[in-house]
Amino acid sequence: MQHILVPVDFSQTSAYALEVAATIAKKQKATLSVIHMLGLSEAVLTKDETQEYDEAKYYMELAKKRFKEFLNKPYLKGLKVYEIVQNYKIFSELNNVAKEHKIDLIVMGSHGASGFSGFFVGSNTEKVVRTSDVPVLVIKEQMPDFNLNKILFGCNFDEENILAFKKAKQLAKLFSAAFKPIYINLPSEGFKSTLESEKHISDFLFKAGESDTTVAIYNDYNVERGLFNYSQKNGIDAIAIPTHGRKGLSHFFVGSIGEDVANHATLPVLTIKI
Repeated sequence: MQHILVPVDFSQTSAYALEVAATIAKKQKATLSVIHMLGLSEAVLTKDETQEYDEAKYYMELAKKRFKEFLNKPYLKGLKVYEIVQNYKIFSELNNVAKEHKIDLIVMGSHGASGFSGFFVGSNTEKVVRTSDVPVLVIKEQMPDFNLNKILFGCNFDEENILAFKKAKQLAKLFSAAFKPIYINLPSEGFKSTLESEKHISDFLFKAGESDTTVAIYNDYNVERGLFNYSQKNGIDAIAIPTHGRKGLSHFFVGSIGEDVANHATLPVLTIKI
């Protein structure tokens, strides 16, 4: 891993993401780029060229000043940190930045107060996840001692997830973390027998060329609850999931989860585009 990108809005949650990104960058000997998207309104951009230039310049300078304060962190010492300020408003443009700068990982902060589904859907984080071809690591709380020892990878083990499975396993190896794939057996999907589940997983692993990998089978009422319950019982440090870019996470996380589970869903989430 050579280059990490952190989108920031100068909030506390983006500071949490920056600290985690710095920890990863030091371990991986990677470069850190921090981007702020101005998102100037049409009212600004429809002025005449002189007014537009002057106002855009003002907001650029203001952002750079805020960067100076925001990046004055002891954990950034010794790292190469590049600042990017652009008037991006459409989050797909962030994916273009990632491609241009050859980004390997995006680390982004997000609020989790509205539950796991709400923390993605309709938020800036969800928009980045939906449009990013690069893996996105979502951080929900301050983690000064960030370390990944166990990464849980959850999917339905349909053939379309093979590439995401391989990418997740590669990232786990990069982080020197144990890779823990899991299949959540759901009553809403017919509740497969153990033999049926094992056969489905075995076929997937054979096609993926990963026949030596062990997959846990966990029974629960929905995917979210299964992932979180298993994580809590097994000391998982992060949850990795595949996502369709065109649908964000809605194809994987269907329905809602109980408030008690949502309030404790503080683990980092790593999304990998199918």
